[in-house]
Amino acid sequence: MKGLTDKPSYIIELLEGGVTLADVIDGHICEQALVEKSAFVVGDLGALMRQHTRWQSMAPQLRPYYPVKCNNSPAVIEVLASLGLGFVCTNKAEMSLVLEHGVPPENIILSGVCKQLAHIKHAAKNNVQHLLCDSQAELCKISRLHPNAKLLLQLTTEAHAAETSMAFGCSLKNCRHLLEMARDLGVQVVGVTFHIPPSCQELQQAYTHALSDARAVFDMGAELGFSMNILDIGGGFTGSDFQLKQVECAVRPLLDAYFSPLSGVQVLAQPGSFYVASAFSLAVSVIGKKVVTHHWDSLAQDELSTSEEPEFLYYMNEGVYGSFSHKLLGSSIPAPSVHKHVLRAEEAVYPSSLWGPSLDELDQVVERCLLPELNVGDWLLFSNMGACGLEELSCLSSSPQPPVYYTVSTSDWYEMQEAGVALDSTMKNFSMVKYRV
Repeated sequence: MKGLTDKPSYIIELLEGGVTLADVIDGHICEQALVEKSAFVVGDLGALMRQHTRWQSMAPQLRPYYPVKCNNSPAVIEVLASLGLGFVCTNKAEMSLVLEHGVPPENIILSGVCKQLAHIKHAAKNNVQHLLCDSQAELCKISRLHPNAKLLLQLTTEAHAAETSMAFGCSLKNCRHLLEMARDLGVQVVGVTFHIPPSCQELQQAYTHALSDARAVFDMGAELGFSMNILDIGGGFTGSDFQLKQVECAVRPLLDAYFSPLSGVQVLAQPGSFYVASAFSLAVSVIGKKVVTHHWDSLAQDELSTSEEPEFLYYMNEGVYGSFSHKLLGSSIPAPSVHKHVLRAEEAVYPSSLWGPSLDELDQVVERCLLPELNVGDWLLFSNMGACGLEELSCLSSSPQPPVYYTVSTSDWYEMQEAGVALDSTMKNFSMVKYRV
């Protein structure tokens, strides 16, 4: 439980009297029109609660562990901690963050296939015992710095290997040697983890292979005297109900076959984007505009005619060195919507590309989309921006990060309190204000 301060680190705007999230965005755009037209983020904390409800109803056998790197904004951590989620941390700062929000150490996993020594020491100091391990070198570090650790062996999967050029995880044939080494070093191994990326097209085949390998590792561990009781099927949950249902349908019969409820194995999953992606929207302003005209010839009624088609290049006050930094990691950015004050009835749309403010050739946010002709000062809205690590949105930029405005409707707030997110516990330091348009 973190200490209270005179000034809260963030403010929640409580929406009453039919005020909607769109009204909040409109209000902040009006405010920005009078000042610097800075980009900003609006978060709907009620969406976290709704996604949690969906997860519980659609995948009740999978206990959610939230990967903090997905979005480490304080409000997100506070709400999810209050809902009882576990957390997957990659470093010392993330562990400190979730511990400050009252998360028990036993509900924290320190991940990363190549952890810094200081991070392992911090885990040991704070009794964070569950650590991932996939190699002899990592095992030696952990045994020396955190001998009381409880290890989850990171298994490689064909689907994960196909997505990345670097090899992560331990192959099945190398697991016995690693288990024997852990036994000789006196380090506990309590489970297995693996990852199937959301881009995987053959979910049934990928999970069949991964869970079969995991079962084999559990059997090896039992032979060597380990009591293994944790299976972590990793992330790969995009945020849609359809995709979650696909994964759940692929996994459920396999879990029944390989890890029945009577086995006592606790099954974890790491839904990051599923919880936070849809909860946040980013509003950016157009700060520059160029027109490129393309000439093309056509043969119409036996006569050669020449047409001109304009293409617009728009420059925004946020780019890949700021809020869209995940584009540099290979993520695609969907086309934005245009703020309603720009739209006019039956307006033509034109091929457009969207760029950040750096004038760098890498700073292209959206390569091609169709938009009405925009003017400098117009606003664009990017939805599903919650899985970008909001506290680090501008880590590659010298400009300050966009402010984040948190909102929650009164109905969502009451549901959150009923679910255990109460003002008299971890939510006490939230400042509630009414929003009026």
